[in-house]
Amino acid sequence: MKTIEEINQSNVKKILAEKKIPEFFPGDVIKVGVRITEGKRDRIQYFEGVCIAKKNRDINSSFTVRKISFGEGVERTFALFSSIIDSIKVIRSGKVRRAKLYYLRDRTGKSARIAEKIKKKIGIDLVETKSEVTKESNIEATTDKKDLIKEIKTETKKESSEEKK
Repeated sequence: MKTIEEINQSNVKKILAEKKIPEFFPGDVIKVGVRITEGKRDRIQYFEGVCIAKKNRDINSSFTVRKISFGEGVERTFALFSSIIDSIKVIRSGKVRRAKLYYLRDRTGKSARIAEKIKKKIGIDLVETKSEVTKESNIEATTDKKDLIKEIKTETKKESSEEKK
């Protein structure tokens, strides 16, 4: 007989197969598309704000989003795997050092701002990183880099000598 945890995990896998949920953290500005039913009609209303809390508990996972609407703070807690959530989009990644940002409730204006996390983009494709690195190929790569550095140094020396003339 299956335990409740196993049932929850299988349900989470089934939901994740159907819809894509991006990886986001507290401090990120996210845009949540909420499915609203009015009579017979369905529409999607977007709720954009800062994620101030996230709770990871299998099927019971939830997150709280806070925004300022007409000068008033509005918070909304969503179940992560709920059927009312249509989409989640990460607008900005925030650089924070806490898991729960409840201190933002007391702050307004500039003190409520969160610094943006800058993600470094490395110019290496994932396909290249999967190739085998042997000792010979590693030596060739380092010698190519050394040759490039020497060429750049000689070009800069030539340019600086031409400027002096």
